[in-house]
Amino acid sequence: MKRPRWITEPTLRRILAVLASLTAIACSSGQAILPEDRPNSPVRHLVPRIIATHPHDQTAFTQGLEIVSKRLFETTGRYGSSGLREVDRNTGRVVREAILDDAWFGEGFTALDNERGLQLTWKAGRALVWDLDTLTIESTLSYGGQGWGLCRLDNGLLAMSDGSDQLIFRDSETMRRINSVDVRLDGEPVERLNELECVGPTVWANVWLTDRIVGIDVASGRVTDVVDASGLVADRSGFDPEDVLNGIAYDHDSERFLLTGKRWPVLYEVEFVANS
Repeated sequence: MKRPRWITEPTLRRILAVLASLTAIACSSGQAILPEDRPNSPVRHLVPRIIATHPHDQTAFTQGLEIVSKRLFETTGRYGSSGLREVDRNTGRVVREAILDDAWFGEGFTALDNERGLQLTWKAGRALVWDLDTLTIESTLSYGGQGWGLCRLDNGLLAMSDGSDQLIFRDSETMRRINSVDVRLDGEPVERLNELECVGPTVWANVWLTDRIVGIDVASGRVTDVVDASGLVADRSGFDPEDVLNGIAYDHDSERFLLTGKRWPVLYEVEFVANS
């Protein structure tokens, strides 16, 4: 297609410069960099169909699960026993473990790449950058407020929860806040968002103190899916009230989710299917 004769070379350069400027402004303000919202559709009600079960360390106060280069990593919480561990998925055996300073309460975790991971702390306002090969802390990054759940979007941004009804989007290298979105289910706020897992344009979130996982469209904050996981553990007579569903990882190879809870003896390998 030929350029119209009225668009001279200098004019074309000015047009391109303006477009580049507008793009830079949009990106720096945090706009137009998240995945586009999907068309409105009825909320899907799902349940986890169990494909396999694996042993899980019943002493682990699970805060985050993540598969990195086929390896399963888990973060644990509570003052004095928080840490990061690599776990053998099939046996539940802790392959390696690093314990945090007693002053830090460990929270959610996500991979930055195949060699580094990022772990939140609850009230310390520090994110810990881990070398996953040595399980040593490379550096720490500061953020405001509480840290609960964390996952990395396809566009490189981090999605973070703080126990409220918001997802907060941050720069993965600096933890600088870019923007946020309010999470709504049929127009009502969904609070206590906790552990997160990013899968394409959807953030899957545990809702603390419930057996629910919600699928959230990251562009709009609209809940598109509600997963009722109450059937995973039929008998909870020996559970502490804090031993709730928490921990969700997605295996891209099998296209299945891994689910567990705080001090649960089982790691579930599941698919989300329609609740019939």
